[in-house]
Amino acid sequence: MPGYLLHAGTTVACAHTGEVTPATGPGPGTRVKVGGFPVTVATDMYTVRHCPLPAQPGTGPCVSALWAKGASRVLAGGVPVVLSDSPSVCTPTGTPLTVQVAVQRRVRGV
Repeated sequence: MPGYLLHAGTTVACAHTGEVTPATGPGPGTRVKVGGFPVTVATDMYTVRHCPLPAQPGTGPCVSALWAKGASRVLAGGVPVVLSDSPSVCTPTGTPLTVQVAVQRRVRGV
C-alpha cells in the first residue's frame, strides 16, 4: 500500500512515547530531499531516549530502533526509502515506532 515518504524532519516516537532521534550520520538518502529535508532510508538507525517503560529484565525500556522494511519501488542511493506505513521495531521491546507529526503530503511511494 502506498504511503508518504518520511524525511529527517518527521517526528517519530517509540510506542511508549520515548523520543526517537537518528543515531547515524548522513546516509544514502541525504541527496534526495522532500520538503527541504533528506529522506529517511531503511538503513537509518535511531536512538530512543526517555522511554517511560520501566526497566525490566530483558524487555525495557526502548533504547534503539530500526525500520524493518522500506518502499519496494522507490530508492534513494540504492536503498529503499521509508514510508509513513513502513514497519519498524524498537530494541529490546520489539514494539513499533509511531509517526507523530510533520509527514510531508506531496510525495508518495510504494
